[in-house]
Amino acid sequence: MEAILTERVQNSLRLFMFKNAIFLCERLFAEFPSEVNLQLLAACYLHNNQAYSAYHILKGTQTAQSRYLFAISCFQMDLLSEAETALCHANEPGGEIPNGAAGHYLLGLIYRCTDRKKSAIHRFRLALSIDPLLWAAYEELSVLGAAEEATAVFGEAAALCIQKQYLHQGAATPDLQISSEDYNLVSSRNFASEDACPRQVKHTQGNNYRDIPDNYHGAAVSSAAASQPQNGGPSPFYNTPSPMASQLSDVAPPPLCRNVQPNGSNLNTGNTGGSPRSVVNTAIQAPRRKFVDEGKLRKISGRLFSDSGPRRSTRLSGDSRANTNANASVVTGNGTNNSSKYHGSSKLSSVALRTVTLRKGQSRANENIEEGLRNEAFDDARANMAPVTSSSVPSGDVRSLGQDGATVLVGGVAICGSKIISGASEVLGLLRTLGEGFRLSCLYRCQDALDTYLRLPHKHYNTGWVMSQIGKAHFEMVDYLEAEQAFSLARRVSPYSLEGMDVYSTVLYHLKEDMKLSYLAQELISTDRLAPQSWCAMGNRYSLQKDHETALKIFQRAVQLNPRFAYAHTLCGHEYVALEDFENGIKSYQNALRIDYRHYNAWYGLGIIYLRQEKYEFSEHHFGMAFQINPRSSVIMSFLGTALHALKKSEDAIEIMDRAILADKKNPLPMFQKANILMSLEKFDDALDVLEELKEYAPRESSVHALMGKIYKRRNMHEKAMLHFGIALDLKPSAIDVATIKAAIEKLHVPDEIDDNL
Repeated sequence: MEAILTERVQNSLRLFMFKNAIFLCERLFAEFPSEVNLQLLAACYLHNNQAYSAYHILKGTQTAQSRYLFAISCFQMDLLSEAETALCHANEPGGEIPNGAAGHYLLGLIYRCTDRKKSAIHRFRLALSIDPLLWAAYEELSVLGAAEEATAVFGEAAALCIQKQYLHQGAATPDLQISSEDYNLVSSRNFASEDACPRQVKHTQGNNYRDIPDNYHGAAVSSAAASQPQNGGPSPFYNTPSPMASQLSDVAPPPLCRNVQPNGSNLNTGNTGGSPRSVVNTAIQAPRRKFVDEGKLRKISGRLFSDSGPRRSTRLSGDSRANTNANASVVTGNGTNNSSKYHGSSKLSSVALRTVTLRKGQSRANENIEEGLRNEAFDDARANMAPVTSSSVPSGDVRSLGQDGATVLVGGVAICGSKIISGASEVLGLLRTLGEGFRLSCLYRCQDALDTYLRLPHKHYNTGWVMSQIGKAHFEMVDYLEAEQAFSLARRVSPYSLEGMDVYSTVLYHLKEDMKLSYLAQELISTDRLAPQSWCAMGNRYSLQKDHETALKIFQRAVQLNPRFAYAHTLCGHEYVALEDFENGIKSYQNALRIDYRHYNAWYGLGIIYLRQEKYEFSEHHFGMAFQINPRSSVIMSFLGTALHALKKSEDAIEIMDRAILADKKNPLPMFQKANILMSLEKFDDALDVLEELKEYAPRESSVHALMGKIYKRRNMHEKAMLHFGIALDLKPSAIDVATIKAAIEKLHVPDEIDDNL
């Protein structure tokens, strides 16, 4: 009965029939109340977005896997303190974090949410050291500005780490070699699982908070055999569920942004764009064991078998983000897959059962398994493997994967060790390019990032995630036309992806493309009305139409859907500033900074408010913080120079304006501000030279001619002053500027000592 119910629960999870899985698993746990069954039930609840249910049934459990699932539940419910306590067990202060790399990654997210940047960086680096292919950790490090160069992270050391994982598995074969048909019912329930498999909907904001775990697919409790490496063995990889799923695959740590879809709607197991925030989160389906009868053991004793177990395929997003979601059961073109965890060895293909070594804290056998079945299986196993024990593999058998004849099992397929090495090298090579491009983007070295992405193979370059990253890079370079083209291509390639769509809507806002922005907003709402990106696009549409009150309500809806979406808070701040509600604007920007300290847009927004309030010291500080994060933005440098000039630091202001001009010669603002500063220093000839050059870049800018008229008035050249004031009026300035220019004309012959301001 237990085996049948377990198999049915697994099958329901694989087919995304979560309610059916919950019902059957509740019956299973009622009949056979063990902690392994409790973990399976908790995973069913998490699949169905019922974190509160998993929280209540797991509270107080002590095994590593239960603590991990409990931490996932707490994280989704924003109970960060309890999640941290569950992972860092009070009784084991220096103990092992559950599930290795996945556990460290989740703990890093918790530290980041609680504003402990150094601890978060440490955990993300630990996760990468355990699992070099855990892209989500590298993505988080990049967002925090603490990522090492991708060539160092995904280099030779990473290749050696991956090879050691396979080598370790090749030397210590799985404890149980049974056909995969019989491998999935009973004995996997005796072990806690290692890694996780979330359903992720990637929702990336301006600051790259990426993934949203809404549903979890894949099966449920994977085993932790003796061959696993320290800290939970090979780290998790995003895994598409196979027809042979384990009982309970762990739920991977959810990234920061959560957009919960009721009843598992909008499942997206393919390329969903991630983070960034968000992730990129992964899973390993663990081996399953079944105690079979004597006849079946004889049938399989002469063959090499494996479980469905170790399947991993990296997601390259970042967010979060991801361009490929390879089916874990398919071997890549060079005969390799991206992972391996449990595998057999051709030397021991005749062995049906091996002695079982368990990790600390895991039960050795399910007490509810029928005694007769268990005794029959183990008696037959002892008869078949009497001369063979778990220590029978000599140390000399540990050989390099590259040697002839060395094979490992990947996804149930025997693959030559040399192909494993070449496959790992190919994956690492791809991650080096993607990782370096993403790291440079997070450091706002946008042109370097674009050059890096150009080195990608054509099939990866023309994916939604990469095109979105290219669009973001052009956006940061204030090259809105190129950004619009890149985002348009991303939409064409991945119309279902929301990666970067909040930034795309801002690009259309700056281009004043009202119709395109309206169409984009409607498309995104129809794709996912519970995604904050969709509402950011809709809010930008109303903001472009100067309906700031409606835009503010829509941005607040985005915040409601995902309170950790920093860009939505920043957009709320912009609307408050437009409505001259500076107090609430400051609160919105500060909320954004609590989520992402490196979200320079919020620092910039605070600087603008303090500049308008003539609090120049505060303004300089906040513009300076934005400049430290993004030292290549000519806009930030321009406003920083303005604040410095207001503080009578004119020489520093001119220096920063020169840097702003060099950073972007197409931006007229720093040249105009430099002319203003030079005029205040009574360097009229230098100011006129700057304005004459500026006319070449902005020939129809009325403020340029108005400033030239003001300079000529100061020099008592009234005819030229009148000429430029007239040109400024002809260029149809705003109503406020019209009033200012007309007032200047009326006071044209008033001495400067009487009226020093136009």
